[in-house]
Order: sequence, then C-alpha cells, then structure tokens
Amino acid sequence: MSQEHQNSSTKTISAVMAITLLGKLLGLYRDRLLAVHYGTGMEANAFYTASRIPRVFFDAVFASAIAACFIPAFTECLAKRGQKKAFQFAGSFITAITLVSALLTVLGMLCAGPLVTLFADGYDAPTAALAAELTRIMFPTVLFTGAAFSFVGILQSLGEFNVPAFISTVSNLVIILYFWTLNGRFGIWGLAGAFLLGWFLQAAVQVPALHRKGFRYRPGLDLRSHEMGQVLALMGPVMVSTWVQPINLTINSKFGSRLYNGAGVSAIEYATNLYLILAGVFVLSITNVIFPKLSRLSAGDDQNAFTDTLRQTLRGTLFFVLPMAAGLMILSRPLVSFLYGDGEFDAFSIQITSQGLFWVSLGMAGYAVQNILSRAYFARQEGKIPLLAGGVSILVNILLCVVLTQPFGVAGLAVSSAVSSTVYALLLLLPMQRREKLLTRALWSAFGRMLAAALLMSAAAAGVCRLTDGLLAGKLGLLLTLGATALTGVLVYFGAAVLLRLEETAILKKLLKRG
Repeated sequence: MSQEHQNSSTKTISAVMAITLLGKLLGLYRDRLLAVHYGTGMEANAFYTASRIPRVFFDAVFASAIAACFIPAFTECLAKRGQKKAFQFAGSFITAITLVSALLTVLGMLCAGPLVTLFADGYDAPTAALAAELTRIMFPTVLFTGAAFSFVGILQSLGEFNVPAFISTVSNLVIILYFWTLNGRFGIWGLAGAFLLGWFLQAAVQVPALHRKGFRYRPGLDLRSHEMGQVLALMGPVMVSTWVQPINLTINSKFGSRLYNGAGVSAIEYATNLYLILAGVFVLSITNVIFPKLSRLSAGDDQNAFTDTLRQTLRGTLFFVLPMAAGLMILSRPLVSFLYGDGEFDAFSIQITSQGLFWVSLGMAGYAVQNILSRAYFARQEGKIPLLAGGVSILVNILLCVVLTQPFGVAGLAVSSAVSSTVYALLLLLPMQRREKLLTRALWSAFGRMLAAALLMSAAAAGVCRLTDGLLAGKLGLLLTLGATALTGVLVYFGAAVLLRLEETAILKKLLKRG
C-alpha cells in the first residue's frame, strides 16, 4: 500500500470514526435513559425482545444481501459497465428488498406471539404478551432498515462514508428526545414508536446525498440481470455467516429469559450493547471503509494490494482492540454503575450487567478479526468458508450456553458469546493463511509486542482502579476511578508501544502533528 493511499485511508477512517463515535456516545446515553426508566424489569425485558426480533429477521434475510453481496456486485458493475448500469441494478435491488421486507413485515406482525415464545421462552404470561404487542409496533423497522442499508451500500461504493456513518446519530437523537419529552405520557409504547421513527429517518437522511451522487430511484425489478444473478448466487452460502452475531445474541437472549425472572435478557442486552458500541467505533468504522476498497481490488485482480490492505487493516485494528478489551474488563463494574446506575437500575442490575460485560469483552479481538476477514471473503464473492465457519460458531455458542448458563448465569452467556466469536475468527483465518500467507513473521512479531503492551497496561490500570475505588462517593467517585484508570491505561500502553517500536505509534505521532 503506497504512503499516499495509506494516508488517504487513514484520513477517511478517522473522519468516519469521529462521526461513528458521536453516534455511539448518543447510543450510550440512549441506553442509560432506558436503564434509568425501566431497569431490568418486565417492560425492559419485553422491549428488548421486541426490538431484537425484527433486527434478527433483517440480519438473517437482508444483511448478507446488502453488506456481502450487493456492494461487491455494485462496485464491479460500476467499474466495468458504468454508472448508468450500476444505478439501474441498484434500483432493481432496492425494489426486490422492499417487496420482500414488506411481506416479511406483515408475516412478522401476524406471528408476533409465537415469535416471542421462540426468542424468549422463559417469560411469564404478562411479559410475553407485552413483548408480542411491542413486536407488532416495531416490526416495520425491517422495511425501513432494508432501505437504509441499501442506501448505505450505494453511498459507500461511491466513496461517500460520512453520511452513512451519521445515520445512527439521527435515530439516537429521536429516541433521546422522546425520553426527554414524551416518555412520562406514553411510556414503553411510545418508546417503540420512537424507535420506528428513528429507523425511518435513517433511510430518509441519506436521500439528499444520493441525489448529489446522481442516483435517482426508479422502480423496476430485473431478476435476470448479471448483477442480480451474482447477488442471488452468493446469498445462500453467505447468509449463514452474517447470521452469526444476531443469532448468537438471540440464543443468549433465549437462555437469558430463563435467568433472574427474565432479567437476564435486559442484562445481556445492556452489556452487549455497551460492548458493541465501544468495539464498533473502531471495528465497524474500519470495515465500512475497507470493504468497498477490497471489493475494488478484487474486481481489478490486484492480489498483492488486496493482501497488503488486509494485513495492514488487521494490524491497525488489533493495535487498538487489544487494550480496549483489557480496559473494558478492568472497568466493567464502575463503568456499568456510572452509565446505568440510577433510578430503576439497582445494585442487582449493576452486578449482573457488569458480569456480562466483563466476560463478553474476552471476545473483542475475535469479533474484530471475524468482521475484517468475513469482509475479505465477501469482497471476493466467496461464501463457502464463511458459511461453514458461521455454522460452527453458532453451534459452539448453543452448546456452551446449554453447559454454562445455569451454573454461571449471565457470565456463562457472555463466555459463550466470546468463545463463539473467537472460534469464528480462527476458522476464517486458517484458510486465508494457507492461501494468502497473511500472517508474516513481521506481523506475528507486532502482535506479540501489542499483547505485551496490553498486559503491562492491564497490570497498571488494575492497580489504579483498586486504589481509586471508593475514594469518593457517588458518581464523582466513579468518574475519578474511570478517568484515572483510563488515563493510566492509555499512557502505559502507548508508552510501552513506543518502547517496543510498534510502527502504529509513528503514524499516530504524524496525525497528532498534523492536527
């Protein structure tokens, strides 16, 4: 990768990361408001199940089509057949997505009761009934999500990353405003409506950017085109691989409904959401920028640049993810207490949620690697290996949940999820290594030094966390612990990285000087 291209990618990723960070911070505040108002009680459990069901259906049916199949096919069409043909294909694809999602929405609303039983069979009758009613309100998010993510695919393929990164900010603002103004009047029912409105706006805010890029949606459906054939051929094997995260979360929710009178559902949701918010700032910002680039390199048969881009992406991502995972484990309890510990979110809610956060953080490196490597397979329009790896990962999660849930509670659910992510990453990495020689001696050396720096950071941060814990009462004391521990961790990690001569520190120094 040339220095010019690397600098350009770094700038793009930095901008997307900043926008994504804003959306994630608002997402944290949104979850705090939900925790304060509803804790881990019946309404929170019902709401999380109702919001999970349409998301899983979207991820199962459409995420693979859009993220893994549409973007490579659209990018190839754009490069080889021009913008007019690519836009015609995009219009046909959006029409197909809209028709299928509309049908799925009707079926989901009609079958809300059985779906709740499938996703959370441990609920009592009132909780299950409330979850079914909320599911009927929220199921149309499938329709809006399909449009929103189709627009994201088009914009990212055309080199526009800032607007797609901004859409979560819009939906989170809608929900936050609801809590500030209308929650006391409409309660959990109105919250479901606010989520629905937020997803509609995620699609709507992208329309002006699409117009600036010259795209105009024209209804049409050509299933016989070469590009639609590519999408349909790849969707089957790719689909299971993109099911891994949503299905694993659903499995955890199902087993969680059997814990603490259903409170395991909201506890694992709060923990996982916090984990994904923090991990997503780095991992998803990077993969969203790199995936269209990998698709272009694959379409252009530039094998060396493809491998080099993938190698550099893995290295840069793990440089940040390893210390983040360690820090999240160390700070799990004070962080959960600081963010959520008010109102209805009592000491027991803090305990079980922080346990979930601690153990699920073990899988952050695996989560990062599997996201990056799966995009590499998808960019090449290869689905067999992700299919097999995803299936094994889901099976591992189910087996571990069966074994670990009852003796270890929410911690068992979190460990199952972490191990599943790691297994998935390894099963993607091994075939890639055999074919690409992705992990060179230099890369192994860098990983070892990153791990050493993260271990040094962990020891120092854990010591500071113990020393500052309880020095001051209330939120101020928690803030002191979080701030002192995080600052110590950052200084020790980057100091160790400099001493160990990791090249990422030189890149950071250049960016800071330019800033």
